[in-house]
Amino acid sequence: MMTDTELKLKGFESLRSSLGLVELEKFISLIQLERFNYTKWRENLFPDISGAEISKLAMESRLNETELRCQAPEYINTQKK
Repeated sequence: MMTDTELKLKGFESLRSSLGLVELEKFISLIQLERFNYTKWRENLFPDISGAEISKLAMESRLNETELRCQAPEYINTQKK
């Protein structure tokens, strides 16, 4: 399991790479300005997937990522640049 800091950094980097820096900052501003109910947001985001299913998919993804690191550390190093 990631630490809070690792999770924030990875989340920030994921959003930055998909949105770009300007849109990421706009997204963060929108989240901070609005009264944000994460549970309701998540239910509407994935209406056909339960929390348990999302958790299972996340754990499988993490396991696959760990296996990839063990099999090809040079691949991981190229992804961090």
